[in-house]
Amino acid sequence: MDIQNAQEAVDDWIKNHGVRYFNELTNMAQLTEEVGEVARIIARRYGEQSEKESDKNKDLGEELADVVFVVLCLANQTGVNLQEAFNKKLDIKTKRDHDRHHNNEKLK
Repeated sequence: MDIQNAQEAVDDWIKNHGVRYFNELTNMAQLTEEVGEVARIIARRYGEQSEKESDKNKDLGEELADVVFVVLCLANQTGVNLQEAFNKKLDIKTKRDHDRHHNNEKLK
């Protein structure tokens, strides 16, 4: 599924299962909460913090999907074509960062 189809799937889900989109500020707060859940798993599973027993069954993929879902909601409700924006950003990063990363001594 490409990003445009994902945006449409989220919009269909909201129309068929949700009442409406939460407002943009609520979704921004929700996004922050979901990113925090991803950070907690990463910090404990891959970082130096110990993982609590209650965190061991948490699914990183599910939490990342929560982040994507809310980002798609924000894109839909603010009129952003995320596929177009992502393609443009990837092009910018490719042109700007190719030599920079290849020439970075820290990455060798």
